[in-house]
Amino acid sequence: MRKHITAATVAAAVLGFSAPVLAQDLAFMLANDSGHDLIEFYASPSDISEWEEDILGQDILRSGDAVRVIIADGREQCTYDLRMVFADGDVVEDTANLCDTGSYTIE
Repeated sequence: MRKHITAATVAAAVLGFSAPVLAQDLAFMLANDSGHDLIEFYASPSDISEWEEDILGQDILRSGDAVRVIIADGREQCTYDLRMVFADGDVVEDTANLCDTGSYTIE
């Protein structure tokens, strides 16, 4: 069974660590304004040909909620390919420069 995702559990439960954010880490706000619950979220550097692991894991980002995401991969990458899988089965892919915006809103 999936759980609601909360900002307090992202770093510890979703990303599996509680260390402070390092200078190379990428942090951004992820907001779900789509009208559907988000059940999977992937963010892979644009120069990588495969999707990396699901950032949400077993959690769900409910419609109307937002959470801070930390990508602690040590890369100096800003442009990421994003893949979003929704509870209704829809899949959306996009590319975003997450350094410039500091946030990403799913609409």
